Amino acid sequence: MSATIAVKTQQLSKSFSGFIAVNSVDFEVPQGELRAVIGPNGAGKTTFFRLLSGELPPSAGKVWFEGRDVTHSPAYRLARLGIGKSYQITNGFPNLTVFENVRIAVQPPGLDFRFWASYRDVGALPDTTQRILDVVELAPKRNVLASELSYGDRRRLELAMALGNEPRLLLLDEPTAGMTPKETDSAIELIRRIAEGRTVILVEHKMKLVMSICDRISVFHQGSILAEGSPEEVRANREVQTIYFGSR
Repeated sequence: MSATIAVKTQQLSKSFSGFIAVNSVDFEVPQGELRAVIGPNGAGKTTFFRLLSGELPPSAGKVWFEGRDVTHSPAYRLARLGIGKSYQITNGFPNLTVFENVRIAVQPPGLDFRFWASYRDVGALPDTTQRILDVVELAPKRNVLASELSYGDRRRLELAMALGNEPRLLLLDEPTAGMTPKETDSAIELIRRIAEGRTVILVEHKMKLVMSICDRISVFHQGSILAEGSPEEVRANREVQTIYFGSR
């Protein structure tokens, strides 16, 4: 397997009580690519995403990350290997500040149960936290409680926490869901910045985002990949037009 491939699946499948949600999917993304996974509701893309992140074990098939077989690795182990994920529903701590939320995401695993440790004394932890806040443009709100943030800023905080372990592969689950058009435009620019120097795979319904920033698109239908290609190729694909966009 080429060292330039960030993530790859082979015949990946997932069934639930006889229902095949993901059906023998072969998929690979080169390092540094920004890939979108799209498809109509029930197409299997969310289940596929959860297989990549280790949230679900596959029923069959294989998953590799940077040439390493991670098929049965749980999500926490994948995070330590360099895979980060931003969830559609924000998972921050509402009664902690923005800075404290990101600092928790940044702290190394060895500190997880050192309840009485002073984090001011742990290496470059505060500096790393501040750098991430600068990237997602939340530095001016570092002392604001997460519960007091606007919806768009809560999504930024979710992204900041996903960047805490400095992932080489970042999985984004509908990063602009529920955002206003203005917030979506801002999120597009943010995702562009975050994608510099890392591999990003996102599930997204907003075609403006997908078509404007992604290098390639994988279209799911009935648990399988219907089409793959550049935004222009996918837009011109007759099957995709019929099944996903509703063209006749």
